[in-house]
Amino acid sequence: MAESRSSWGATGVAPARRVADLVVERLRAWQVPRVFGCPGSAVTPIVDAFADAGGDPAFVPARHEETAAFMAVGHAKYTGGTGVCLANQGPGAVHLLNGLYDAKLDSKPVVALIGQETAGPLGRAHADIEIGRLFSDVCHQFVRTVQTVEQVSALLDRAIQTAVATRSPTCLVLPYEIQVAPAPPAPSPAPGGGVLAANPGLPLARVLPHDADLNAAAQVLSSGRRVALLVGQGGYGAADEIQALADRLGAGVATSLLGKPVLDERLPFHTGVIGDVGGDASAQLMAGCDTLLLIGTNDPWTGYLPPPGQARVVQIDIDGRRVGSRYPVDVPLIGDAAETLRALIDRIPDRPGRQWRETVEASVDRWRGTAVERAGQPGEPVNPRLVFQELSPRLPPDAAVAVDVGSVTYWYARHVQLPPGVSAHLCGTLGSVGCALPYAIAAKLAAPEQPVIALLGDGAMQLTGLAELITVAQHWRRWADPRFVLLVLNNRDRSGVGDHREPRAPEVVERLPDVPYAGWARLLGLHGLRVDRPELVGPAWDEALAADRPTLIEAVVDPVVPLDPPDQPFADLRGVLADADAARRVHDQVLRTHVTVDSRDLG
Repeated sequence: MAESRSSWGATGVAPARRVADLVVERLRAWQVPRVFGCPGSAVTPIVDAFADAGGDPAFVPARHEETAAFMAVGHAKYTGGTGVCLANQGPGAVHLLNGLYDAKLDSKPVVALIGQETAGPLGRAHADIEIGRLFSDVCHQFVRTVQTVEQVSALLDRAIQTAVATRSPTCLVLPYEIQVAPAPPAPSPAPGGGVLAANPGLPLARVLPHDADLNAAAQVLSSGRRVALLVGQGGYGAADEIQALADRLGAGVATSLLGKPVLDERLPFHTGVIGDVGGDASAQLMAGCDTLLLIGTNDPWTGYLPPPGQARVVQIDIDGRRVGSRYPVDVPLIGDAAETLRALIDRIPDRPGRQWRETVEASVDRWRGTAVERAGQPGEPVNPRLVFQELSPRLPPDAAVAVDVGSVTYWYARHVQLPPGVSAHLCGTLGSVGCALPYAIAAKLAAPEQPVIALLGDGAMQLTGLAELITVAQHWRRWADPRFVLLVLNNRDRSGVGDHREPRAPEVVERLPDVPYAGWARLLGLHGLRVDRPELVGPAWDEALAADRPTLIEAVVDPVVPLDPPDQPFADLRGVLADADAARRVHDQVLRTHVTVDSRDLG
């Protein structure tokens, strides 16, 4: 055990157990493996208690509270567990908000522990803020301040339980004088008189829709002639059921950006990601379908869904608040995705006709050919699409991928095919720049034997990445597998997403300063590669994935390569199609001449 406290002194007597030790003990009881944060005066007792605990749980210091919160969210996303972050009051607490909103919007359990100094010359500490008011939105499920030592265990347990049960962030404020106070001799009683025992899994109840709803959904899906499935992150763990149902219905499958890792993207009927970041095949799938099954998705790209009235819609979600919140639904199914799909499959007969599936697969083939063709076009000096296209066949089958916000999101969505077993996450709903490297660090710390790849732009790297690379340098020698590859797109494009439709002249691009990212990695004792010619792209990935230490690939790419969002075939008709009856009439007429839908399927 580390001797971190001055209270050991010359006597050699172990210090008395304090509330700070109790906090660490409760986190260990909840099987929290590590806590991410920044040391500060208001959390010094807890940081000391982590040191005394000998790394169980571990305290992982970040360079900034914002990245600490993103690490906590990344831990929750990659492990399925609860992320915990620690910060001082005042600015430290404010900096946590970005990561906590990421957790809120992507429905991940995260607990924020905030130290508070209440003593000061005027009765309030320096840098004091109203934490309860500040966090009342992002942590609306649970925000409490500990008032007495007897409350500590119960409130910490409730903070964790609430985060897990509601899949959301929670906050517990721990005043300094409470942290240093003597701990009570036994676990504090819960408000109801019992003792809250740690239950890390908190397995949620088995949730299945009623039989009547399942029968109604099966009737809708069975009667559809052109069925499409849209899969979100709620489909995790249901890949086999999704594929089986798609085969039974002869359906095509698209995914949200967050749902991209759920299903093997190499399947011939997998059209890829939907929305501005997606490709033509997904847009065409939505344009041509007459029946739509939404599985665990809260995707915001509703403009790419069929116009209202075109398709009958079934939605599966574990959270009833989300059903119908983005798009009108005919049959809602509240339940776990995998079990609900299994129950549906048993009610749906196998479909003999395959015309619609053949149409979808032809569309997928065209789109994949287009993606390869675009990646092969010249760039000044390197086409960014090529960098991602070359990564795709080299992805280790057990890799974890972290993706930042900006043009990298587009290239990842279109040019990286994720095989089964590869987990991938991004700040999908909040869309905050600077998430990928903290995510990747959390993923690697959780599974040091797993290769990790982070994809980000130079804007994100200059925002927080240059500093957080120090954290990688601090930890990598303890990793069982040193493969940790950080791709930085050096395009000096301040906007991060270029232009949606047309390439811009270099003189009108707002430029970031050029930074030697690969050189910075080498200064930290890591491996650094600078790629400024197309023929270097593939060998750079090979070298990075075979290196004996973390590697930063600095790809100098063309900033004016257009993002080319897919066309929306019915975009100009959405005002007309808002009325259901008009929608059916106009839809039938439009489909007779729409070139992406096989005429055999139109009836």
